Amino acid sequence: MTTLVQSVDWLAVAPPALTALVALAVLVADLFTPEARKPLLGIGAVAGLALALLSLLPLLDGDRATFCVAEAGCSYRADHFALTVQLLVLGGALLAALLSFTAVREQRLPAGEYWFLLLSSAAGAALLPAARDLATLVVALEVATLPSFALVGLRHGARRSAEAALKFFLSSVTATAVTLLGTAFVYASTGSVHLDAVAAALGDVDPQLRTLARVGVVLTLVGFAFKTAAVPFHFWVPDTYTGAPLPVAAYLSVVGKAVGFSGLALVTVRAFPSYGNVWGPALAVLAALTMTLGNAAALRQDPTRPFSAVRLLAWSSVGQAGYLLVPLASAAYTDRPEHAIGATLAYALMYAAVNLGSFAAVALLARGRLADFRGLYARHPALALLLAFFLLCLAGLPPGLAGLFAKLAVFEAAIDAGLGWLAVVTAVNVAIALVYYLRWTASLFRATPEPATEAADVPTAGGGTATAVREKAPVREKAPVRAAAPVTAAGRPLALLTVLTVCGLLAVALSAAPQLILRLADATLF
Repeated sequence: MTTLVQSVDWLAVAPPALTALVALAVLVADLFTPEARKPLLGIGAVAGLALALLSLLPLLDGDRATFCVAEAGCSYRADHFALTVQLLVLGGALLAALLSFTAVREQRLPAGEYWFLLLSSAAGAALLPAARDLATLVVALEVATLPSFALVGLRHGARRSAEAALKFFLSSVTATAVTLLGTAFVYASTGSVHLDAVAAALGDVDPQLRTLARVGVVLTLVGFAFKTAAVPFHFWVPDTYTGAPLPVAAYLSVVGKAVGFSGLALVTVRAFPSYGNVWGPALAVLAALTMTLGNAAALRQDPTRPFSAVRLLAWSSVGQAGYLLVPLASAAYTDRPEHAIGATLAYALMYAAVNLGSFAAVALLARGRLADFRGLYARHPALALLLAFFLLCLAGLPPGLAGLFAKLAVFEAAIDAGLGWLAVVTAVNVAIALVYYLRWTASLFRATPEPATEAADVPTAGGGTATAVREKAPVREKAPVRAAAPVTAAGRPLALLTVLTVCGLLAVALSAAPQLILRLADATLF
């Protein structure tokens, strides 16, 4: 007789559980905290995320599973894959939380709600890579996504923010419905929701149910493709990033992508390996389209357009999503799918560090236009050098060796899988991306400003807008780079400087010793 009684390994589930408990504690504490002490809620949120990160340490010694049912499988597994993604998710959420202190204060966002939503989303994102059944996978995906809608539109009275949240919500709800329909079809054709059991059943599915199973696989992939911002499911990204507070945009660009790619890795390699002939070509085409459209759109950004810096980072994130899809597509054509998944994780870790650093630099200077970064080195040489290093890492050029070796891992995965055409497309797109990354980098060191003739709205450090009037005629002297009020006051924002320092140290460490993340390609992840 099969028992449905399940034991719970609380140590294994500690990372998402601690994050969720701290989220509830912050929400309750907000009811009893006076307005003057609201910043303490942010400190509590950061402390909770740090504690969740520390809870990963006892799990490094081996593979732990819980919520197991005899003859069916386990719903939660803390293996090397889950721990690596949880490190990325919780670390990214922690840095985004540090970025948020200025935004919450300057934009007068409701502190309790903000920190609760951020922690709730992080808890769902930490749960997803450890999920080993379709039901838990979908629930974790929605727990990670639903709070993000509110975070994007949390600024009351901001039309751009409300519009971005609405677009994000409508498109995501559609993707969720498609995912649920796909998982329902998979369950109907296999009779199980556990990923390993689904993989075994799909290998020998009833001939009458093969069409249903194939449709279920495709619909499930479509849902996760939206979360990764893959073309043609990317249209929400630019407006959402520019409408959201900058810390939320940074969070979505890193943690949101980690959620989508970890979900894709689980359903393809663990649940649908026998349908590699379906999802392999599909992901390869999606990768080519995503990187091409993302880089082409980033290349066309007008430096004088409001929010052009954030929009460039948004389109760049779409292009980077294409690179991340390449190893996932390669997993369908190789006998070592874990090697391909490891390449994706290595690239994601590099991207998280340098992309969060780039957003932190934009937030610190309260600059929304690319033209406003011209001549930054003249006023803030250290910050200009750091931002230039982040951009070179994203481009994959020395001294940003972290990005270079991460891209080489992507090329290797494609070539080993026999996807030569995809490797060529990737190489072409890397060359295209060099143009806009180097153009932004070069502008940091130019001594003379570009002439401008009109006033425009630029986002503040907290993600709001302020009117900046540009000169109507060019001048010979160096143009001063106006910093946000917290930068020119008694001291620079400690939280923002902390994020920049941590991201800079991580980027330098990964450039000096890329084997720290490249060894994931040869690790036993599952």
